[in-house]
Amino acid sequence: MFGVLAMLGVQAGAANLQISPVMIVLRAGQGATGITMQNLGESPVYGQVRVYLWEQKDGDDLLTPTQEVVASPPILQIGPKSSQIIRLVRRSQQLPSSELCYRILIDEIPPEGASAAAGVDIRLRYSVPMFVLPADERAAPSLAWNVFKKDGNWMLRVKNSGNQRAQIGALELRNAAGGHFVIAPGLFGYVLAGREREWRLPTPAEADLRGTLAVKANINARPVSDSTTGRVE
Repeated sequence: MFGVLAMLGVQAGAANLQISPVMIVLRAGQGATGITMQNLGESPVYGQVRVYLWEQKDGDDLLTPTQEVVASPPILQIGPKSSQIIRLVRRSQQLPSSELCYRILIDEIPPEGASAAAGVDIRLRYSVPMFVLPADERAAPSLAWNVFKKDGNWMLRVKNSGNQRAQIGALELRNAAGGHFVIAPGLFGYVLAGREREWRLPTPAEADLRGTLAVKANINARPVSDSTTGRVE
């Protein structure tokens, strides 16, 4: 599962670096956009920007380096109390039939000549999702939920047969006996267009998730109610 911010370590003043926006969507005819990095601290911040094609395979996320989207500049030097815009340009003007997905990874790096011996060198990684909408902007996700027990753990598999990603949040399950299971109060994860994703559920192995289950979640920030059947494989 990807978050907007992945902690790679702890660095004094790291919390002073802010990023906007935390999600990028390119619409029809839009070939470029930008990310603003703002340094609120008293020391310069250095960073590296890389772009990855984001896919899902065998139930997991897969990132592959790509030149389909170009980031400029690829190396950042943001002075104290200053900001830097990262420009992102999509090289193809062709509109896809299904949504394209990317991850923009921004890593804090030490300044040239810095010595790791000076202290604990712990930095941050920002992972920003970027989506290119298909030609038909009425695109929408279409989800099928599957809860099953495997190797002693309850698992969730979600298949998205639609042509737009599904951002899943505020996920809850309820069994026929009225048992209520809060899986994630906030962001749970993504299922990309035409893909499926699998997660281990944070529920005890003895939780009763067999039979008909009611599913409640926010999909792309909209509340949705559905159902599935839990089973043991």
